[in-house]
Amino acid sequence: MPADSRPLAIAVMGPTASGKTAFAVELARHLDGEIVSVDSALVYRGLDIGAAKPDANERAGVPHHLLDVRDPWQPYSAAEFADDARAAVLDIAARGHVPVLAGGTGLYFQALLRGLAAMPPADPQVRAELAAEAEVRGWAALHAELAAVDPEAGARIRPGDAQRIQRALEVYRVSGRPISAWQRDPPPPRLPLKVLKLVLAPASRGELHERIAARFDAMLAAGFLDEVRRLRALPRLRDHPAPLDLPALRAVGYRQAWEFLDGQGDAAGFRDRAVFATRQLAKRQLTWLRGELDALWFDPARDRAGLWEAVARFPAARPDAGTPLV
Repeated sequence: MPADSRPLAIAVMGPTASGKTAFAVELARHLDGEIVSVDSALVYRGLDIGAAKPDANERAGVPHHLLDVRDPWQPYSAAEFADDARAAVLDIAARGHVPVLAGGTGLYFQALLRGLAAMPPADPQVRAELAAEAEVRGWAALHAELAAVDPEAGARIRPGDAQRIQRALEVYRVSGRPISAWQRDPPPPRLPLKVLKLVLAPASRGELHERIAARFDAMLAAGFLDEVRRLRALPRLRDHPAPLDLPALRAVGYRQAWEFLDGQGDAAGFRDRAVFATRQLAKRQLTWLRGELDALWFDPARDRAGLWEAVARFPAARPDAGTPLV
């Protein structure tokens, strides 16, 4: 049987606040690698503190890809991410470096590693028409329209999920074919890499909750609310008829901060709502990660030796890269 000659990559996955960024940076430095962000919030300019975007120290000496590729009012689909990330990963591998895929957005990992079914590209005119209709009729009415033309998608997509309602109706209006039918088509070929999947997750749910709360308090101390005030002052967001329908501002923490600055509730209530929303995100991420049956799980605080041993066993760990501290 011929040897597996595919290029190598390492995926650093896990729920929010599990320490993925710090480990991915350490790993990339150890392997002379480059980081490809797999995070749906980090693609947006201006979402820095609240999105836990790698700072200047973390980026120093380690190239990062797919950070700050869109303004917060611009759409960015999983399919667009897959195209951009695939190009970045293959370029990194072609230059002899190790791609380190780091993030917690399951749909982005799926789109990159397994591929998504082909379907019509975004149509700005149709999207604008749908947005205008939503202003008049409301997203609930557009969801009812979707359920009529595509019952499968209507049952799967929540009535309040404006982004997915818009995309599903866009696909139908452009192609005359329901998005659920497109999604049943065979996906394109998978990414031609051999990937080691590492999941970083505290063994205790309570410990993860404590990490989430502590990190959010640190974000507040670092000026998170001022960051959101700067976003609110941007003309394209200030004048947007429904800014909280934008994918960027549905990121956990940002929606709650925006509502608080609109006068909804007090500071303590805002903090509690944001921490709760982050915990719910972590729960969804863990549910998705349990379906990654070929991933190796580690408690980053208690099993660093095992984590580095898994890396050392993977062929991407070059023997001349040095020995990490455990």
